[in-house]
Amino acid sequence: MKSLLKLLFVPIALLVTTSLVAQSGLTKADRSAAVASLKATQKTLVKAVKGLSDAQLNFKASDEAWSVAECIEHLAVSEKALMGAVEMAKQTPADPSGRSSLAMSDQEVVGMISDRSMKIKTRPDLEPKNSFGSSAGSLDAFKTQRKANMKYVKKTDDDLRHHYFDFPFGKVDAMQVILFMSGHTTRHTDQIKEVMANASFPSA
Repeated sequence: MKSLLKLLFVPIALLVTTSLVAQSGLTKADRSAAVASLKATQKTLVKAVKGLSDAQLNFKASDEAWSVAECIEHLAVSEKALMGAVEMAKQTPADPSGRSSLAMSDQEVVGMISDRSMKIKTRPDLEPKNSFGSSAGSLDAFKTQRKANMKYVKKTDDDLRHHYFDFPFGKVDAMQVILFMSGHTTRHTDQIKEVMANASFPSA
C-alpha cells in the first residue's frame, strides 16, 4: 500500500461506485462523474491558495514538511505523471475479462488516496524542485494539465474501463487512474489547509 502512495494521492460524493463485473466500456455516468470531480477538486485547490503572499506560500512548519508552494508544485508534476499511467494502460488491448481482477471500486480508490492518516514519502522524481519557477507557474501548469485531462475524458472514445494499470496494491482500470487524480488533489489541498492552520503560519 505504501509503495502505491509513493507513486504520487475523503471520498468524493460525486463519484459513482463501479461494479467489479464486466461493463460495456466508458458510460455517460463515468464521464460525467470524472469530469465533475476533476473540476470540483481543482476549484477547491485554487480557492485554498488564492491571495496567499510569498511568505505564506513558502512557510514550512518544519524542515521536513512541505510548504503550500511545494504542495502545488507536486500536484502539477503528479497530474502529468498520472496521465502518463493512463497512456501506459492503453498500450495493451482492451480486455473486458480483466475487470474480475480489479482491486477496488472507484470510491475505494479515491478514499484510499485521499486519506491523510497515512503519512507517505513521495517518489524522488515527484518531489518539489522548483520545476516551474514560482507558485504561480506551478498552479498554471496544474491548470493546463487538468484542462487537458478533462477535455480528454469528455471526448475520448478509448475504452478506459477495459484498459488496466497495475499498482503495487493491485489492478485498477484506466478510468480509476483518472479518478485517482481527484483524490490526489483532495489529499494535498487538505495538506495545504493543515499548513495554513499552523499557529506559526504568517498572517500576511
